[in-house]
Amino acid sequence: MTYKPPYTITSKMLDDVSKIMKLIGQLSSSASLDYKPNLRKTNKINSIYSSLAIENNALSKEQVRDIIDGKLIIGPQKDITEVKNAIKVYDDILEINPLDMNDLLKCHRIMMLTLIDDAGKFRKGEEGVFDGDQVIFMAPPAKIVPELMNNLFDYINHDEENLLIKSCVFHYEFEFIHPFSDGNGRMGRLFQTCLLAKEDELFAYLPIESIIKEKQSEYYKVIALSHQEGQSNSFIEFMLKAILETIERTSKDANKQYLYLSAQVKKLIEFMIAGIPYSALELMDLVGIKSRASFKINYLDPCLDAGIIKMTISDKPNSRNQRYIKV
Repeated sequence: MTYKPPYTITSKMLDDVSKIMKLIGQLSSSASLDYKPNLRKTNKINSIYSSLAIENNALSKEQVRDIIDGKLIIGPQKDITEVKNAIKVYDDILEINPLDMNDLLKCHRIMMLTLIDDAGKFRKGEEGVFDGDQVIFMAPPAKIVPELMNNLFDYINHDEENLLIKSCVFHYEFEFIHPFSDGNGRMGRLFQTCLLAKEDELFAYLPIESIIKEKQSEYYKVIALSHQEGQSNSFIEFMLKAILETIERTSKDANKQYLYLSAQVKKLIEFMIAGIPYSALELMDLVGIKSRASFKINYLDPCLDAGIIKMTISDKPNSRNQRYIKV
């Protein structure tokens, strides 16, 4: 009999799954998502930045973007290495088989290369979560990690449960088992996304990690609560809500950005990454235009009027320090 982790399907879970699949269908068919290469890049930046920020990586979203663009940045070498390693994994996110434990070990080896000595291997020591000197949670003994991981992959490969729910169960069980000496959080979030992408490729373009970062305190709280309850219900409901919120935001942004907009405006916002400030010259370079007057009339002003981008110094529109952010 296939191993099944402890959880109970609730009406709230089923309702959220239904809403998610309805919205993902609408988003997949939306003409505003014809620009998937840029959407993929934006998601990659947001996903890598958010997932590593949860793990106390100090680099900004703009620095993550610069590393992806091949630029040199100044920052802690460990943090830069974490980003570079994550980029290598996220570049091939659609090639990862989340049903294959060998792919998990391979991704962990790349993700943690030079950061830990046992990258790509299950831990040999004991792991726990501490609050000062107080033990909050002790992971299962290292000697049974291979068995627990085999059971977990048996579940995701053979159980007939809805894949959205299975992805949440996998994420929680992965964090509970804590199979690696480090990098468990980023790997659990990555592989949930990979599992979701098997349901619909569009999930690979959605920065679910961004919502988790915003709700980081609640994220850890529902993990702890699920530990206490001995089942993953609380975590499943949290993650389904996070996925739903991510899709709703993406759908809203897509509609706001692309509906009834000119080709020039669509081109500009296609290249901009949300939350990162750009100078006018940087934006002109992005769209390949040299005339400042033409850029202002055909690109910048329509975006400002539509509320798609905003000024960082709104009370001084002509400031030499003015920057523009896609909202």
